[in-house]
Formats: sequence, C-alpha cells, structure tokens
Amino acid sequence: MAKFHPVDAYVGNRMRQRRTLLAMSQTKLGDAVGLTFQQVQKYERGANRIGSSRLYEFAKVLDVPVSYFFDEMPANALSGRPMAGRKGFGEAGTPFEQEKDPLIKRETLELVRAYYKIREGRVRKRIFEMVKAMGAVSHAEALSGRKSRKSAKAG
Repeated sequence: MAKFHPVDAYVGNRMRQRRTLLAMSQTKLGDAVGLTFQQVQKYERGANRIGSSRLYEFAKVLDVPVSYFFDEMPANALSGRPMAGRKGFGEAGTPFEQEKDPLIKRETLELVRAYYKIREGRVRKRIFEMVKAMGAVSHAEALSGRKSRKSAKAG
C-alpha cells in the first residue's frame, strides 16, 4: 500500500484547486512545465513529491506565490506522518475531509469564477456585501435554532 505524506497531498490539493479555479486542464498545466497530464495528476494526488524548482514553475504558471501551496495547512499535516493509501483524502481525522472544506467544492469554484467575471468593481463589492450579510443571518438563525432545541430538551 502506497504512503502519501500529508504535506505532499496538501500541496497537490492546493495545486488542483488553483488549476481548477483557473479552468486549466491537467494537460495544459503539464504542457506549460514540460510534464504529461499523468505526472500532474500524480502531483495533485500527493503520490509524487514536488521538488522546489518544479513548485516554483507551477507557481509561475498558476500565477500564485510559492507560499500559496502551504497556506492554511492543517496542523496535523505538519506532524509529517504519511497517510496510508489514497482513502486518506476523505477519512475522518485527516487534514482533507472534503465534506468540511468548501474550497474543494465545484460550486465554490464556479461561484468565484462568475464573481470575477463581473467587471464593475462597485457591483462586485455590493454582491460580496450582500452574500456576507445573508451568510451572517443564516448562521445566526442556525445558532438560535440549536439553542432553542437545547432549551426545549432541558425543560
């Protein structure tokens, strides 16, 4: 059974997120850095470790600083323990519980792409503020609903 280092898997996942956000295929990314799409796929899965010069090339093509690949890395990924097998991406207790990471969802990527297609900065900002406000209201309603259910159970 292959072992994937959590940091390699995280960096690969960040690479996949950025590539997907840019609507870039694995083939196009591979061509830009002189790799096949299969090699890109292995990097994205964390099966192959990315060397520093290659990571620098990916950062240039994906238009991000190298630090982007390590941003917001979960503490348990930093412990350096390899994950057994590929299942680790969705297993509970791993740094990659997909259901809990909204950045991985295609819906999020499509929303961000659509948002940045809005050319007028004022309009974009107003939409951003509206979505934030709706999220805050929804979150507050969910919290108050939980509190009232707890009160009813206690009573």
